[in-house]
Amino acid sequence: MPGSRVEFLPAGDTALVVQFGERVDRKLNERVLRLAESVRAADLEGVRETVPTFRSLLVHYDPLRTRFDVLCERLRGLIDSESALTVRSRRWSVPVCYESRFAPDLEEVAERTGHSTGEVISLHASVVYHVYMVGFLPGYPYLGDLPEALALPRRENPRVRVPPGSVAIATNLAAIYSLESPGGWHLIGATPVRIFDPDWSPPALFAPGDRVSFVRIDEDEFDRLSADVAAGRFRLQAEDAGS
Repeated sequence: MPGSRVEFLPAGDTALVVQFGERVDRKLNERVLRLAESVRAADLEGVRETVPTFRSLLVHYDPLRTRFDVLCERLRGLIDSESALTVRSRRWSVPVCYESRFAPDLEEVAERTGHSTGEVISLHASVVYHVYMVGFLPGYPYLGDLPEALALPRRENPRVRVPPGSVAIATNLAAIYSLESPGGWHLIGATPVRIFDPDWSPPALFAPGDRVSFVRIDEDEFDRLSADVAAGRFRLQAEDAGS
């Protein structure tokens, strides 16, 4: 999308933000991820780390090795060059149990959206989701785009504790809680798969640009996989999804 407006914003004296737009949009996010890959490949002087978000890229840099204005020009050159680099993408099939034991909000979601619980499950599992970004908690993926028929605002009263592995929805997004934490999303299922472990390298299972599908399992399969995960016998593997 050469020629469209891109903003370069300071974020303190050791980082800058490259902002591509004002909305959550798949095409904008693809530009963010492509720039992140271009920065990695270019090995720019002074750049320490990049952090992709929905619509912008945070670039951490060493102010003793480069300056804000110099780095902006180099980043602008990468954007304008229309690099042929492709964003690495993997495809994940995540097992999910939607039984009431794991889905305290499923019936309410069904009632509020005018669907049966079975229809909610089918709609939720019908999408190949795009990992826009990872954040809020370590390894927590923001997954778009949820079917419009399931779109609901966040809960008015967030929970104090949400178990790890909880599968949730809010607005036009889905997510998986990587750790126990407070949360205001609607819980409609759970996965026995571990998606974050500080001993892994990298510690997060998912990365921005990945694609995620949900596969329904029953309670017996959930319990079997949970035991295998706890014993170190199972870790979810991805397949290459291309660009």
